[in-house]
Amino acid sequence: MVTGLGRPVPDRTQGASDPLRVEVGESVFACWGTVAHRFRSTSLILVLLTAVAGGVWGLGVFDRLGQGGYDDPASEAARADEIGDAALDAADADVMVLYTAPPGRTVDDPDMASKINVKLEALPRTEVGAVTSYWRTPVPDLAGQDKRVGLAVIGLAGDDPNAKLRSYEQISGELQVAGVPTQVAGEMPMQASLQERAKRDLALAEAVSMPIVLVLLVLIFGGVVAASLPVLVGGLAVFGSLGLLHLISLFTSVNVFAVNVASLLGLGLAIDYGLFIVGRYREELGQGRRGVEAVRRTVASAGRTVVFSSTLLIIALAGLLLFPQGFLRSLAYGGMSAVALAATISLTLLPALLGLLEHRVDALALPWHRKATEGTSEGRGFRQLADKVMKRPLLTAVPIVVALVILGAPFLHGRFGTPNEVMLPSGDPARQAVESLKRDFPAMSDKDVRIVLRGQGEAPPSPKDVERFQSEGTEIRGMQELRPAGARGAVVVFNATLEHDTYSDRSARAVQDLRGLTPPPGTEVLVGGPTAENLDSLRATSQRLPWMALLIVGATLVLMFLAFGSVLLPIKAVVVSALSLSATFGVLTGVFVDGHGAGPLGITPSPMEDGVLVLMASIVFGLSTDYEAFLLSRMVEARAGGASTAEAVRTGLGRTGRMISAAALLLIVVTGAFATSGILMMRFIGVGMVLALALDATVVRMVLVPALLRLLGDAAWWAPRPLRRSQAQVPIDEAGPAEDADEATRLTEPVECSAEITGPIAPVPHPAETTLPIAPAPRPIRRVAPAPRPAETTRPSTSVR
Repeated sequence: MVTGLGRPVPDRTQGASDPLRVEVGESVFACWGTVAHRFRSTSLILVLLTAVAGGVWGLGVFDRLGQGGYDDPASEAARADEIGDAALDAADADVMVLYTAPPGRTVDDPDMASKINVKLEALPRTEVGAVTSYWRTPVPDLAGQDKRVGLAVIGLAGDDPNAKLRSYEQISGELQVAGVPTQVAGEMPMQASLQERAKRDLALAEAVSMPIVLVLLVLIFGGVVAASLPVLVGGLAVFGSLGLLHLISLFTSVNVFAVNVASLLGLGLAIDYGLFIVGRYREELGQGRRGVEAVRRTVASAGRTVVFSSTLLIIALAGLLLFPQGFLRSLAYGGMSAVALAATISLTLLPALLGLLEHRVDALALPWHRKATEGTSEGRGFRQLADKVMKRPLLTAVPIVVALVILGAPFLHGRFGTPNEVMLPSGDPARQAVESLKRDFPAMSDKDVRIVLRGQGEAPPSPKDVERFQSEGTEIRGMQELRPAGARGAVVVFNATLEHDTYSDRSARAVQDLRGLTPPPGTEVLVGGPTAENLDSLRATSQRLPWMALLIVGATLVLMFLAFGSVLLPIKAVVVSALSLSATFGVLTGVFVDGHGAGPLGITPSPMEDGVLVLMASIVFGLSTDYEAFLLSRMVEARAGGASTAEAVRTGLGRTGRMISAAALLLIVVTGAFATSGILMMRFIGVGMVLALALDATVVRMVLVPALLRLLGDAAWWAPRPLRRSQAQVPIDEAGPAEDADEATRLTEPVECSAEITGPIAPVPHPAETTLPIAPAPRPIRRVAPAPRPAETTRPSTSVR
């Protein structure tokens, strides 16, 4: 049948008999729901086989993971290290073994020296490139000042970090000397320890989170079958992401943390997407819809939310590709692939399963389970919360905004640094070895600064100019004397030691002052070392951060406008998400940098890695906007049916509050499991996401957003006519024209259209409306014809066969 405006109304009888029927004006999501239902068996088999096969093949990715990539490879510090190493012909120091003399002896003890030399000479030459030790070359720098500790430096065979790591794994058990306490430090032992812990933490996090998530889903859905569907999707997403990462590793290096980040995002988002889709499908069943109609409307609404969320998150993660650090690029590839896979499985496997299960999705229900309906009790608590917030919106919004600003204040004085041994737990042997190395061999600590003077062509700087520069550099506050390290050709190299902590402001100022010295005539001066690398990394990040922000904010504004047809709603979403993100970073700074509450959490206060903050910003901003879109979608839906701003807010919060809270709780469980990681970086990400989700899904979305919408009033839905006409041309509406009239009749209470309605459908009055007299925006009057008999059906449709 058709309405008085000639717009089609769905005929569920015909829709059930024609599974590929597509309504005129139907959205692309509704069309996809129809197709997914039609090929449900084929989709189910293909997705399962592809995910499982990819996951089995992807188990090999753990042998291809690398470490590093935290610095800008084109920076001044990187060039200084590269030119300096070439000039000094420095051997690789992949592994540094500390041998401590037994009590009453020194490293010059002949028996100890003999044992160590035998052990080092027995190392396989296929795995070891060069070995330098105090007992082979008694250089004073290779022994501690008290001659209690001696050092052996080993260069490993291999052209890349992964090859060197495999070589280290072959010799790691051959370095211990009987009767001589031994510690193994260096880049490769650190990488091996990080890789092993990352793999173990990943397995533990999934083993802990999955059962808890399943129990929570059973309580949320009230049935075992419905609860198991999101868990199934989450498991397949994690398994399949391994295959995608293995594929990516064939073309570029993959950081060891990329697997954990991809698993965290894939598992958490797949479960959340499954929650949205299964929850909406059960709601459609509660409305009396069956078969293709229920699946079609589910994909048209919840599927649209999934596509919006995943698209925004992928764009946000793509912003990481703007940065030069290989670490961020690796995490971007892993994160984007995991999000895309989670959305793909949710939009293919789930509609297929739901189409096969139909009403059996509520099988194995708990005794107190009731089918989901749109009765008056639906969301009653959230509706009451909306009423309380909207009675005093200004008094509600201002304190929350002030509190968020105060929470974010500590981030203004945060310290940033490059990951080091502090990433590992305090009891880790690799971390303890590095700490011993720094204590007994200060010249090999990360406080060293390398200064490279390179003359023009083949001519080195004149000795007089070099001496003058050395004298000026020594006078810099916070910098100890510049020590000659060597020279070759046109290059002269100095080393210096900083007086303060590597990542302190005073050390950074000393390096900047050193770089500010006037170079000798015709000479290029390059300053490297950990402090310089950190400064260069921060500079590269700060230069590209505005472009990333522009990409994310621009994408958010465009996508939300296309989805909701409003100018102010996207702007409000960006501002609120930014406030929530800044508050999260402020709390993280207080805990991880300043050390407030770090003791009970087992955290060693240290500078934050700027790349991890950029990653966190993209993920948290994307998730915040995701919850905002889910909340606003129902508000806009109610507004389109003729509701006032207050009633639209009340309806939207009532219908989505429970689902948003459940989705945030499930994601908190998943990320909280990763927060127990022994690796500081993963703990930072896990704790940060728990804080962000808890704050965003409660105070921000449930209280602040309704208050701001009440303050904006009807202006919240405004858009210029040209923009609104352009938005109307994009076929992404949740429900196409075929559903508009039907949706309007279900705005607040189910209504059976058994007689002609000759006037506009008015929203059900609410007591709060007497104190909030805001009239709804004028809407065209829609007349709905009486329901015809089957023989009278004249609904225009197009069949796709």
